Amino acid sequence: MIDKAISPASIQSMLQTLRSHQSEAAGKTMGMPSATDSIGGTGGVQKTGFSDLVSGALGQVNQLQVQSSEMRNAFDRGENMALTDVVLGMQKSSLAFEATLQVRNKVLKAYEEILNMPV
Repeated sequence: MIDKAISPASIQSMLQTLRSHQSEAAGKTMGMPSATDSIGGTGGVQKTGFSDLVSGALGQVNQLQVQSSEMRNAFDRGENMALTDVVLGMQKSSLAFEATLQVRNKVLKAYEEILNMPV
């Protein structure tokens, strides 16, 4: 179930949805500075977009899921793998997934609230 939720197609779908919401919101700001602008206008700060941060976080969660799955498979095959390491890896990946899911839910809720604000 978790592997299906973090499949590359699911991640791409989520990123596409975020990009469409971002472009929709950018059309409504009319000249307001974006979150990707550098601070102070002098070149020392690198621009990082929201989609880059989201894809990086999803990549890390996916990596934890893959590592957990590999550890579980290695343990099932009888390789020299401590059960505590396997369980700890599974718990890390589960916690990362749940945290990502909660962040996604909060972001979507905030976006809906902003969308429903009277102008």
